[in-house]
Amino acid sequence: MDETSEEGLQEVAAVLNELATGMVRHLLSDRQSMSLTTVAALSRLEQEGPIRLTVLAAAEGMAQPSMTVLVHRLEAQGLASRVSHPEDGRVRLVAITDAGRELMAERRRAQSARVADMLAALPERDVRALGKAMRTALPIVRRMLRAAGPHPTSGGSAS
Repeated sequence: MDETSEEGLQEVAAVLNELATGMVRHLLSDRQSMSLTTVAALSRLEQEGPIRLTVLAAAEGMAQPSMTVLVHRLEAQGLASRVSHPEDGRVRLVAITDAGRELMAERRRAQSARVADMLAALPERDVRALGKAMRTALPIVRRMLRAAGPHPTSGGSAS
């Protein structure tokens, strides 16, 4: 089948969706009492730096009042804080704290360990084949995501 035909594109899309969905479900099966929405918001703060609450809400596809509640909870947990805008001190931005960064790093370490455990159960040739496939696929998927632009509903309404 020609992967560039409409049918081929749909098949590749279905396989990518199955891969992403399966891995996300497995890795989030033990959320450690943190919702996907919370993880998405902290991840955005970590990647993009301090941003306005309204921008964070829109980027995560949430209503501003819901994001306000989430940010208050993150502040109470010491994972986020409000900081002054560097150019306009009247404006408050939401920023991830060092504790928030450490929590995110720990989650990534734990998720990597879970995947490593899954890989350890596979035959060595399968691990090698998967490694080669991922080294090929990852740069392509990264380009695809960059070309797709911002994903305003990355946090969705999952909680």
